[in-house]
Amino acid sequence: MRDCFEVRDGDALGRIGALTVPRADRTVETPALLPVINPNIRTVSPARLEAEFGAEILITNAYIIRGTDDLRERALDEGLHGMLDFSGAIVTDSGSFQLAEYGDIDVTTREILEFQHAIGSDVATPVDVPTPPDASREAAEADLETTEQALADAEAVDTGEMLVNAPVQGSTHLDLREEAARHADGTDLDVFPVGAVVPLMNDYRYDDVVDVVAAAKRGLGADRPVHLFGAGHPMMFALAVAMGCDLFDSAAYAIYARDDRYLTVRGTNHLDEMDYLPCECPICTSRTPADLRAEDDDARERLLAEHNLHVSYGELRRIKGAIREGNLLELVETRARGHPAMLDGYRTLLDHARQLERHDPAVKGAFFYCSAESARRPEVVRHHDRIGRLDAPARLLLTGGNDPSGDRFDATWRLLPPFGPVPRALSETYPFTAELPDRTDAAAYEAAARGVAALVDANPETDVTVAHDDWPASARALLPDSVTVERLGARPEPESEAGPDRDDE
Repeated sequence: MRDCFEVRDGDALGRIGALTVPRADRTVETPALLPVINPNIRTVSPARLEAEFGAEILITNAYIIRGTDDLRERALDEGLHGMLDFSGAIVTDSGSFQLAEYGDIDVTTREILEFQHAIGSDVATPVDVPTPPDASREAAEADLETTEQALADAEAVDTGEMLVNAPVQGSTHLDLREEAARHADGTDLDVFPVGAVVPLMNDYRYDDVVDVVAAAKRGLGADRPVHLFGAGHPMMFALAVAMGCDLFDSAAYAIYARDDRYLTVRGTNHLDEMDYLPCECPICTSRTPADLRAEDDDARERLLAEHNLHVSYGELRRIKGAIREGNLLELVETRARGHPAMLDGYRTLLDHARQLERHDPAVKGAFFYCSAESARRPEVVRHHDRIGRLDAPARLLLTGGNDPSGDRFDATWRLLPPFGPVPRALSETYPFTAELPDRTDAAAYEAAARGVAALVDANPETDVTVAHDDWPASARALLPDSVTVERLGARPEPESEAGPDRDDE
């Protein structure tokens, strides 16, 4: 089955989508969080997840259910929806996590898919092999062969309306991830989880997570729903969505609560170290940290889990709003300032700016320049790539202000950091209405200089003059030798001194 996913809005690689889950007769809006339900431990009941938190979809473990006599009989008798008391979509895992943890499981892909179908799963998972990060290439290739066979076995099972996952593995070998994604995309399976990234997230290797997901996205069609397996901390949702992930699952909301850990969009706090609750959810507005500490273990765990869910769902709503408003990358940048590892992740995301640019809307509301990283955003890359399409006159002034030395040019264009040359006719269009700080950093000027270089490269016959207002030397050094450089308010410099390395003081 295909055509189960529709992209309805987008920003960077992030998108608001609709995942149609026919067996559940439900269309799930993405990005979506799938709370993990341990069949043996229910910190927050599925019915409450649905009624109070708005959960449309969750995930549980079919392998555990199959291997536990009473759970197996109940699931076969009542069906998963009846057993869990949940009317939304239910995704089931296959035991691949147990395979990664313990090295062996006693079930095949055909057996576990048939069992998932029998208990009423809406989205099932084959038995893939989650290859851990930094595995040898030989091990990753061998595991991929096993996973690809599992996908072939899954295609051979009659699953009716049940959707089936096609996990993308490959460890931290990016070419293998891309190859695995392309192979999965060529199957007739439906949802594409990027697997074995939990160890990276546990070690705060968000830069590697970005590279892995970017590689997988290169191998997948643009309309394929992507599930980031095991990603459940709200601090990284915005980054993951900007990478193009649509579904997230984790038991973090419950596991962290069990250890008295309190989730925020900036990281994790320990309840014992808190004097205030910095949240507007119902748990936090009616209690203090002392109140929570005074609860018995079960009540405190439940209340913390509820807070963790509130902050997680709240962040996803915030992300959807940012996508709709066209400022997702501004939100990612805000989150990146909360933790050094998140900043590494954001900078790595911008390493893939060209990949983002292919899907980033050409028109949005406003471009906010918030840091040196903003100079590397897809909008800047797009302008530099397309600047050669502009018709440049024979004598062109690029200026950050007025003509510094008389009217001797055929045309005057704006010189706008970080974009560079902007024809006056485009000045009031996105993204050239950008909001910049008064204290513009060197990165913005350097990006503008690269824009000038792109224009000169595309128009070698044009006589270009750059009139700057005290640009830093690092930016001036990036200007082509053929460019005449003037400071605003100064007389033209002698031609013999023209060049990118001279001192314009």
